[in-house]
Amino acid sequence: MRVLALLLCLWCLPGFVLAQSRTVLPEELELSVTVETTGHRPLAREMVILTIHGIYRRHITREALEQPDFAGFSWTQLGADTWREERIGGEKVKTMTRRMAIYPDGAGELTIGAFTHNLTLTDEQDEWFEHAVRSEPVTISVDPAPVSEAWWFPVRDLRISDQWSNAPDQLKRGEGVLRVIRVEAVGVTPEMLPPMPELRSPSGIVFPHPDKRLVELSPEGPISYAFWRWTIRPGNDTSTVVEPVTLEYFDTHTRQSHSIEISAQRIAYGDVTPPPVPVPGVEESSASSVRLPGWSMLLLGALVFAGGLASAVSGWRFQGVSALHRFALLDPLTRHLRQAARAGNTARTRRVAAQMLARDGPSNQRQSLLRALDKGLFARSTAPPDLVEFARRFVKARPQITTRG
Repeated sequence: MRVLALLLCLWCLPGFVLAQSRTVLPEELELSVTVETTGHRPLAREMVILTIHGIYRRHITREALEQPDFAGFSWTQLGADTWREERIGGEKVKTMTRRMAIYPDGAGELTIGAFTHNLTLTDEQDEWFEHAVRSEPVTISVDPAPVSEAWWFPVRDLRISDQWSNAPDQLKRGEGVLRVIRVEAVGVTPEMLPPMPELRSPSGIVFPHPDKRLVELSPEGPISYAFWRWTIRPGNDTSTVVEPVTLEYFDTHTRQSHSIEISAQRIAYGDVTPPPVPVPGVEESSASSVRLPGWSMLLLGALVFAGGLASAVSGWRFQGVSALHRFALLDPLTRHLRQAARAGNTARTRRVAAQMLARDGPSNQRQSLLRALDKGLFARSTAPPDLVEFARRFVKARPQITTRG
């Protein structure tokens, strides 16, 4: 038995001495760089995953992995290095793994230089000495990015959410609403996210806030987040519309470009009843629009007054008096409605029409026209309404008149 133990020690001793000697064999220390295969050539600014893998059959006292300069690339490391003990071919070894995401700045044949792992080993006398192991350079072929005016945004996965601090169409008067668009993109760094879009509203007041960007590292690549924020409130006394927001991106899995549209949103006060009708001629008046009536208008006014006085004395109601509101020279609201329609001011056209409806009394035809206008303003698929035609038909529509027996 003692003889067998002695023979076993003599058989193991050369390997033990060799493992601790200053002579380092190539198979004892290995370092390689692997490019993740995707079945296609990457495009410029598209993420490429690198895996740096080391296999070590020597005792390591200290280590430091030195990267190449990555000329022609941007890069980020995907977490800390992973060290573990594994069995390869029945032999127990130490392994190191580092994952990195690199982004080619342009197209062509681009070479990634060698990685160098600087190691501190021990010899037969248990003394430390320095030794370096290097990987082979790696060359990748990169195609140019498509030519487009839009922001080049290649991602592996994209999620977008649109959130509001409260119901945007049920605001209290004078209140604003906070809108937050959250963008989550896999495979890009924060600076590669598109810039915050400009939120447009024809009659609303929009206050943009600075965008906030974060990043989270994962083995599949960096996950970047952007938070785009605006405070919005109607610029008038009723409501406004926030125009759609469009975001274009390139799916690196399907190799196709896509466009996402966040639909338009109506911003309104919960009580959309128009305010009390102002004194005719005072609302939104200006010195340039004031004109003194001529003698013809004075004569016409006198005739209308005389007719109204006669009908009041006799008790007879003249049904055509209400039609005088359709003449812009006699009715300031009619004049304002036509001016707003010709100017293409949707919000003012809607507001003046509501004021005319409140002043003249109920009218099924006018209410139908207002509903059609709202549908044209807020529906996604309909064409923009013809404001001039709306004003003409609204003025022409006759209010419902009730008579007393």
